[in-house]
Amino acid sequence: MTAERRRAPRQAEAERNDQALLDAARAVLATDGAHASVAAIAKRAGVGIGSLYRRYPTKEALYQRLLDLALDKYLAAAETALADPDPWNGLVGYVTTAVEFAGSLSPIAGTIALPETILEKNRRAGEAVATMVERAHAVGALRPDATVVDIELLIEQLGKSPLIEQLTKQGRTELLQAAVTARARITAIALDGLRAAGHPPLPGEAPGSELFEERWEPMD
Repeated sequence: MTAERRRAPRQAEAERNDQALLDAARAVLATDGAHASVAAIAKRAGVGIGSLYRRYPTKEALYQRLLDLALDKYLAAAETALADPDPWNGLVGYVTTAVEFAGSLSPIAGTIALPETILEKNRRAGEAVATMVERAHAVGALRPDATVVDIELLIEQLGKSPLIEQLTKQGRTELLQAAVTARARITAIALDGLRAAGHPPLPGEAPGSELFEERWEPMD
């Protein structure tokens, strides 16, 4: 057996362990928030703490990887949305897709350093959402007082589902699909509220971008 053929099973196992760690970290973050422990993540992934630290020397490195992958998903969803010739359908598709993987990482805002690669992806994602909003406004599909930050906050609020998190923590797997479907219905209701016609003005001043940007800055 060649060295390459011997490495293949080990590489496949390492990739499976890495995916299990990432999935476990998302799940533990969703239920335990910023206080999620490395031990809880490793236990949920079914690997030893030593294996976790060999792949990710620090918890910060693990969280940075999660952010990087999440931004890849946001960018892919944004590209799909901008390729849709119908601006409203594109925006709806983006929000619906993003809600499915948003929310679980918000507890770590301000707790880790953000490498330039992550900051650059975040800028690109923000520009894409701004273009989506501009397109939807231009055709009169999106209510004129809805802003980019409104859209981003909506995604975050809908993505972090207390119902799904509680059922997951309780191990009530038989109810999870119903909870996911319920969130999809609520998302559709919220999106209907973004349509241009037939709604009273939104309350208060439009939120500023500092609601996102400043809370991700590391705290002293």
